[in-house]
Amino acid sequence: MDHAALARKNLDRRFVAMQGVEFTRPPKGWIRAIRDALGLNSTQFANRLGVKQPRIAALEKAEVSGVASLQTIREAAEALGCQFVYAIVPETSLDDLIRKQAAKRAEQELRRIHHTMSLENQSLDDRDLADERQRLIDEMLEGSMRRLWDEQ
Repeated sequence: MDHAALARKNLDRRFVAMQGVEFTRPPKGWIRAIRDALGLNSTQFANRLGVKQPRIAALEKAEVSGVASLQTIREAAEALGCQFVYAIVPETSLDDLIRKQAAKRAEQELRRIHHTMSLENQSLDDRDLADERQRLIDEMLEGSMRRLWDEQ
């Protein structure tokens, strides 16, 4: 197994625990929700964070609008006695994503081949198309993953 395949397998194992977990942000954001739950007012939180009180409203607004930096959120989490967790979790396994992309690329290639052969009265039947599709997918999966993502 190559390095990339091992990395995918390791990441997929880590993602299993996160899939299906609801990560919906509270309406006023995580920072505000936790601050309120702890009973911290904005002045107290500002003191813990080492900023002026007006910065807290701006920070909470930035989190909700999605423009707060990861570093700022990390610092706010630490000031709240929390750990900031950041993840990008695929909707399916990384191997499935790669296989779907290989199938998509194979379909694109098959359309070109089939069109050209049809013009020459040499069109492939369904079984030949299926065999060629699988051959192309297998070939793509054995090669460099990088070329799978080139736009055609």
